[in-house]
Amino acid sequence: MVLSRRTFSALAGTAALGFSLSGSGSDEASAAGRTPIAPTGPAPGPPAADRKAHTVGFDRYSMLIDGKRLVLWSGEVHPFRLPSPSLWRDVLEKLRAHGYNAISIYVSWNYHSPAPGTYDFTGVRDLDLFLRTAAETGLYVILRPGPYINAEVDAGGFPGWLTVTKGTARTSDPTYLKYVDEWLTAVDRIAARHLYTDGGGTIVLYQLENEYANNVAEPAGRDYMSHLYAKVRADGIDVPLFHNDKGRNGYWAPGTFGTGGEKGRYLYAFDGYPSPVGQPPDWGYFGIGGTQGGATASPDTPGFLAEFGGGWFDPWGGVEFGGQGYAGSRRTRDAAYERRFYLTNLANGIKVHNVYMTFGGTSWGWLPAPIVYTSYDYGAALDEARQPTPKLIPMHQIGQLLHCVPDFAKLDRAADIAVGDDGIKAYHLVNPDTKAHVYVLRNDTSTETLALVPLAGAAVPVPVLVPGLDARLLVSGIGLGRRKLRYSSAQPMLWLTAGRQDIAVFTGASGESTKTALECASEPTVTVLEGSAQHKYADGVLRIDAQLCASTRVLVEGGGTAAPLLLLLVDDEASGRLWRYATPSGPVLVRGPALLRTAELRGTTVHLTGDTVESAELEVWGPRGIGEVVWNNGTLKTLATKSGSLLAQQRLPGVPGVPLPALTNWLRSAENPESAADYDDSGWKVADKKSSYSITPVPAGQPVLFADDYGYHYGDVWYRGHFTDVGTTDAVSLSYVSGAQGLLMAWLDGKPLGTHRMPVPDKKTVRQGTWAATATYPVPARTGARVLSVLVRRMQHDEDGAAKDTHKVARGLTAVTFNGSSPSVTWRIRGEVTPDPVRGPVNNGGLYGERHGWHLPGFAATGWKVVDFPRADRRQGVTWYRTDFRLAVDPAVDASIGLTLTDDPARAYRVQIFLNGWNMGQYINDVGPQHTFVLPNGLLRTRGSNTLALAVLSDGTTAAGPGEVKLTLLGSAAGGVPVTTVDSPGRASAKH
Repeated sequence: MVLSRRTFSALAGTAALGFSLSGSGSDEASAAGRTPIAPTGPAPGPPAADRKAHTVGFDRYSMLIDGKRLVLWSGEVHPFRLPSPSLWRDVLEKLRAHGYNAISIYVSWNYHSPAPGTYDFTGVRDLDLFLRTAAETGLYVILRPGPYINAEVDAGGFPGWLTVTKGTARTSDPTYLKYVDEWLTAVDRIAARHLYTDGGGTIVLYQLENEYANNVAEPAGRDYMSHLYAKVRADGIDVPLFHNDKGRNGYWAPGTFGTGGEKGRYLYAFDGYPSPVGQPPDWGYFGIGGTQGGATASPDTPGFLAEFGGGWFDPWGGVEFGGQGYAGSRRTRDAAYERRFYLTNLANGIKVHNVYMTFGGTSWGWLPAPIVYTSYDYGAALDEARQPTPKLIPMHQIGQLLHCVPDFAKLDRAADIAVGDDGIKAYHLVNPDTKAHVYVLRNDTSTETLALVPLAGAAVPVPVLVPGLDARLLVSGIGLGRRKLRYSSAQPMLWLTAGRQDIAVFTGASGESTKTALECASEPTVTVLEGSAQHKYADGVLRIDAQLCASTRVLVEGGGTAAPLLLLLVDDEASGRLWRYATPSGPVLVRGPALLRTAELRGTTVHLTGDTVESAELEVWGPRGIGEVVWNNGTLKTLATKSGSLLAQQRLPGVPGVPLPALTNWLRSAENPESAADYDDSGWKVADKKSSYSITPVPAGQPVLFADDYGYHYGDVWYRGHFTDVGTTDAVSLSYVSGAQGLLMAWLDGKPLGTHRMPVPDKKTVRQGTWAATATYPVPARTGARVLSVLVRRMQHDEDGAAKDTHKVARGLTAVTFNGSSPSVTWRIRGEVTPDPVRGPVNNGGLYGERHGWHLPGFAATGWKVVDFPRADRRQGVTWYRTDFRLAVDPAVDASIGLTLTDDPARAYRVQIFLNGWNMGQYINDVGPQHTFVLPNGLLRTRGSNTLALAVLSDGTTAAGPGEVKLTLLGSAAGGVPVTTVDSPGRASAKH
């Protein structure tokens, strides 16, 4: 349903009466017309689809869930970049375990809409299932459905069919808004069932548009944003809304566009991708202030970084990271980078922090924007193969801290401090309610530096060693259960109450000497249970000096407090094996395994599920009365320890080996019959249109040849031009437009004319999504009927980040001119067939083999010849290779497997990779940098038969492979989640 703006305003205004802002605050603040300020208090527990009413609001400090302060510590995940719904749970459980309490997701319009009015949310596109899984995992959701998302996907998320519609996108153009309303109706119908406000799910924030930095002062922009706001409210979305400013501009801050009279339900957010080689910027408390100061553009809403760089994307050729691919991205934005930059953000008052990307995944099929290749690993903390990286440890530590220590949700800038070294930038903040102090020490030099920090409560400055290009977070005055921390030079990670004792964890670099002081009314009893530590009591303070290692344990009893306190002083690596999990009976703390997925108390037994990679100890702290531990459905014998835990008497086993078969018995068949002079193209569409909505001009005297205008939006497209030789033509010029790394192949009367390729991007053209070129070939004289056959690998549509309709730039042939006489040419065009209902519109292009199902496991390769690799064919055109292989991975093992292609880089060819009919990406041998392609479980049958098909496109200038093609184990763990095979149809219809 498409509603008028008047109807929108009426509905939004009526709905606004029912919205309430969570939290309590002072009458003075209310009288002043400002948002009431809520007090500091414990964070809300993990969210769930509990069918209970909740309030979701905010004040200038933080989000408020049921009146309780919450720092959202979020990671960006895109369901469409992991086309195996079973694995969504795996990724989400890993993020929750590693300290994230929220995820942010784009919903890509092109992924769900193969045609106008058609919206598919089934199978790998089941948004409802993903949102249910997030709720079951205990994660809040930030929903970002566009309509434009950018995200390095084809057309920035716009569907291919939108490129041939009238009107200007990303404005208040009525034609565009008509389609936008249809899209939002389809998305919001699902989203409305998963709002946290009514307990249907865990969505707490909803984004309008994406990095919209254009038409800010124009009616076309303001009316557009108002329309989106009203539409979303009319669809029943009642959580706070926001927009993510592309920079620090103050664009679309509250009050800059109409919201139908609704106030206090919209936040300003911004994105930031600072260079890792520079100093972390101050975008808040310590910055320049005002609309250019990041969070200060909206002083009455919490600091909100909707996207902060957790890595960066890599272009074709890999110039961004010197050809190292995403391994290079991960090195430039490593764990030290995260501590230095993310802690700076916390110091600047950022209370909604979303890391883009936290799991990047795969831009499979024709999903990627032209500026990126298939992998979207992004150098993220969780790599493309779903394997944890060392980058997760800082996020793990910070996420646990923000949940356990409520003081961080409400901080003000405090007096500046001197730390004795100009190379250290010191941030000092204080909680106005509890008077707890927070310090961030940032070392912007490459030299390890000793800072002398005047921590609140310390009689003399406390020495703190800060590694080069790193940072440290310190606190003083926070509560550790029933005791109070005076100060510590180690970073706090978490505290919890387990049984009769409190447990506090502090972390830092291995071997680091730390000083920790606890307030005690009288002298306590102190027992060093593990490791090396010295302690001294004087003047109401217990001081503990310890060196961080895998496990230093100090038990503090008495001293005026009835409950014991167990201090765990561990190094960073050991902290990554400590897992906190909330249960209705109280929190559980687990030490040892590579991952804790779930914890559940049933009577006196704690049931745990998780993963191991190496053999590991299992130690559990939990509520009083637990006496038995079950790990992955197996009961373990345990011993009670002096630390108040249960320790398994036997180590958990590591993961067994995963044997992978060699890929042999390849079958080969050449295709591209479309290049033959006598090929029957009578069933193809005639390319004779005279006008187009593309922003690419139609050349004078030429028909429209743009592929999109004839309904071909993805992958390769074929043209055949029929003409009669008129004698004086000696050359033909073929003009075409493509995305990065596009190419054109031409044949005349069945004989190759040649191949033209777009250049590999360099540092100046790395962001160029659209490329245009003209290839000129000789035309040998001949009388009679002639046919010109052209194959264009169009690559993808450009994004529309500047809101200039660049997604409508043509793809395919644009003009064909002859030197000399100009024969009359009749053009026919052929691209992809109707997409199958499982794999969707981005899976296939227009190659002959794709149109006839050569990529599908059910195809009968009758007449194909047996060949071996490596191959060294030399021809212009397309050659297909197929083989079957079986896997027999242990059901209790989660094995991530990839396909690796290697060859002499001088060989010019590219490969489309199909696994069981799914297009898993494109490999360009002489460009790179990607050589390994992840094969997601569910598409890959880890216990059964699989079909691999390779469509090799070669230009004939060199010998063309494939060279070596093999399966590669990218990681494995004992554990994982149950995986269901994604259903697939057998064979496509044989259409020409």
